[in-house]
Amino acid sequence: MNDADVSKQIQQMVRFIRQEAEEKANEISVSAEEEFNIEKLQLVEAEKKKIRQEYEKKEKQVDVRKKIEYSMQLNASRIKVLQAQDDVVNSMKEAASQELLNVSQDHHGYKKLLKDLIIQSLLRLKEPAVLLRCRKEDLHLVEAVSESAAREYADKANVHSPEIIVDTTVFLPPPPTHNNPHISSCSGGVVLASRDGKIVCENTLDARLDVVFRKKLPEIRRRLFAQVAV
Repeated sequence: MNDADVSKQIQQMVRFIRQEAEEKANEISVSAEEEFNIEKLQLVEAEKKKIRQEYEKKEKQVDVRKKIEYSMQLNASRIKVLQAQDDVVNSMKEAASQELLNVSQDHHGYKKLLKDLIIQSLLRLKEPAVLLRCRKEDLHLVEAVSESAAREYADKANVHSPEIIVDTTVFLPPPPTHNNPHISSCSGGVVLASRDGKIVCENTLDARLDVVFRKKLPEIRRRLFAQVAV
């Protein structure tokens, strides 16, 4: 083999090696690009997932915050409605309290009422002797009816006539006035107690109004606010 053949053979080998190297380099480049694209896609998908999760988290937080705000507004509205209802009910009770002041203006009717209240109190206490307190301005009326009230009670209860001791030193508070609306007051009626003071029957007009109002309050609210949803 002469030098020309050797040279030709070497050139063929070089071309083969170069071609194989180029093919290998091309394969490596394609593989690297594919791996890069795959990794890039994975990173993009991971970032997209992270963004979605963050968005969903914030969306839930906004939804929860909206529900809390709605609940707070609803509760505030309910409180306002209930407060308005209480104001109406309280104004009704206040109007009824003002009407009680007119009861004692009817002298004859009020005198009979005091007698009935004394008899009712005696029936509740069932004591042989009681202490009676009234307003100072009602003293003469109470003294006028106490004996007949005791006799009527005795007939009803089939017992001896009880001793009624009318307190002439300590009185129930006077009627309410516009000048001092917040001081203790009494619209009328009586308070009876056993002699030892352990059993008390408060039969004032104000106490009876409180009892009736508490008893009738559900019905009052139902009649006034039946169409109001709270």
